[in-house]
Amino acid sequence: MGGKRRKNDDSDNDEGQKKPDMKKTKREELLPSMIKNKEKRSLVHAKLKRQKKLDKIAKHKARDAAEKRALELGEEIPERMVPRTIENTRELDETICKPDDEELFAGNDADEFSSILKREQTPKILITTCRFNSSRGPDFISDLLSVIPNAHYYKRGTYDLKKIVEYAKNKDFTSVVVVHTNRREPDALLIIGVPDGPTAHFKLSKLVLRKDLKNHGNPTSHKPELVLNNFTTRLGHRVGRLIQSLFPQDPEFKGRRVVTFHNQRDFIFFRHHRYIFETREVKKTDSKDKKDKDGASVTGPERKAIARLQECGPRFTLKLTSLQHGTFDTRGGEYEWVHKPEMDTSRRRFFL
Repeated sequence: MGGKRRKNDDSDNDEGQKKPDMKKTKREELLPSMIKNKEKRSLVHAKLKRQKKLDKIAKHKARDAAEKRALELGEEIPERMVPRTIENTRELDETICKPDDEELFAGNDADEFSSILKREQTPKILITTCRFNSSRGPDFISDLLSVIPNAHYYKRGTYDLKKIVEYAKNKDFTSVVVVHTNRREPDALLIIGVPDGPTAHFKLSKLVLRKDLKNHGNPTSHKPELVLNNFTTRLGHRVGRLIQSLFPQDPEFKGRRVVTFHNQRDFIFFRHHRYIFETREVKKTDSKDKKDKDGASVTGPERKAIARLQECGPRFTLKLTSLQHGTFDTRGGEYEWVHKPEMDTSRRRFFL
């Protein structure tokens, strides 16, 4: 009996010795999702996040030190790791424009926008709406009139769109912009090149009017600078030139206005800003600086030029749904490109 008790006591001692080890491993593998108490869970999450940030900073410092050391020794700088994104892993497209493409430049000289982009003709824009206007439509049109120089608004009334295009041809307009609304909300934009086209139909989403932007600026009447980003394919190049033909090609830099169309994953983001350059004094904190008796730095503050932006609005997103040859014609029109659901075979396939 005594021997059995001793064996049981030995086994109890072994279990007692093993238990602290199990607790340590549990503490080491403890995750915020495993904690039921909300306060403790938030503390553990904040601690892990802080540690992750410190590790990242240490990694960047080690990389910069290695690059500096390589420069001093005259060795090759180690290549930086490029993160894999959807943009840089996109599917190969044969229509991507190249800087030495002579056919592309020859087509630019003969397309519908060459006279405007060569400054032989000044753009004149007619803006109208669909037959059933919305409550936010007039505010959006007033914002567009302040963005696009030499733009004029005409009420749609009961006129057919083909008659409006003919009127625009007779009055020497270069483009017609139609704001389509659905359920009292602008949801589409139609841009028609006059007199020979093309006609582009965009889906409009995420509209924020100027009056809804916090701390927005008020634009001046100066001609804005135009920035077009990431229109790389033949189709994107054509759409970019269509957008470019809406604005004059001689911007007035005194106004410090910038209109941006940024294409990312076939979504065209529109922004309108004013900018200003300022010089600010920046305190120089360097251990090598000379110090006086009190320990304060002798060298004065540095002056640094800083660019500041102020958004003027509006803000919206466009997505191309179709591009048609010539002016608007739903029956006999020939389409250059139409987006169909079966074309979205991969997340890494882009058309613009």
